[in-house]
Amino acid sequence: MPPLPDPRILVTGAFGCIGAWAIRHLLDDGVDFVATDLGTDPVRPRLLLSEEEVAGITWHRLDVTDTAAVNAIVADHGITHIVHLAGLQVPFCRADPPLGAAVNVLGTVNIFEAARLNGVRGLAYASSLAALGPPDFYPDGPVAGAAQPHPTTLYGVYKAANEETARIYWQDWQVGSVGIRPYIVYGVGRDQGMSADNAKAILAAAAGRAFHIRYDGPVALHHASDAARIFLRSALAEHRGSAVCHIRGDRIEVADFVDMVKRKVPGARITHDKGKPLPLPADLDQATLRDIIKEVPHTPLAEAIGHDLRLYRNLIEENRIDLTQLDR
Repeated sequence: MPPLPDPRILVTGAFGCIGAWAIRHLLDDGVDFVATDLGTDPVRPRLLLSEEEVAGITWHRLDVTDTAAVNAIVADHGITHIVHLAGLQVPFCRADPPLGAAVNVLGTVNIFEAARLNGVRGLAYASSLAALGPPDFYPDGPVAGAAQPHPTTLYGVYKAANEETARIYWQDWQVGSVGIRPYIVYGVGRDQGMSADNAKAILAAAAGRAFHIRYDGPVALHHASDAARIFLRSALAEHRGSAVCHIRGDRIEVADFVDMVKRKVPGARITHDKGKPLPLPADLDQATLRDIIKEVPHTPLAEAIGHDLRLYRNLIEENRIDLTQLDR
């Protein structure tokens, strides 16, 4: 049997936060990749890459709702593995449900179909903890990836539908996949949605600006660098099945997170709402993920905050980051 070709990874949603970090790691590791996004300006990757690195990448514009275009980019570039991150977040799905369904559901079906037609060996896709329900819907203790979905938003419904799509593509055509359900991803490049507040709080501390986190209670935090590594390793694992996995991350009260930032930056003006917990469980079991990729990347929270503060301060000094995001 001839040796398998070296990996060539397709990254959709490459201009997003996790996508930008995935590109950073792929460049560092010398892995061949194709970067795609509906947008045309790699704003977030520029936060992590030099201008020379940005110029050296061929960025492909891809609308994941276009079935033929998705299949063509997989076929034409000899893609062996896919990290599918393209999608619309909660507020965008609420504002335009048909578009949200087209991008998040049809777009994911198109990715699976292209994987089926072109013999893609490994596929990891972004689901979300929003596929689950409120904490009281589940027994006490860490919530497993196999826990029953009970979404309370259209975004969560679309993500739960994608998990079922993955199950049927394995059942009927043996297209293996790993769905990752992040909770709160933080780090440089995270700037959209309410759950970006933790990342923005660190940016605000670095910039000497006040910032208010709009929730409290327990959360599970995943650094964007770690999340990107998890997606890449999950795709390269070539899992035989349709797994859905949680990332345990750092389980912490928002008040304790704020205290941790203030210890790093004395005088930081970070506050948070009280009595407004997010309606999702924060105690998560990552046993399924660990079984698939063996070692789950994890940067301890205090270390990650310090790392982000240094990156943000450099970006601010070089006038390379838009601080108006703190007002949104």
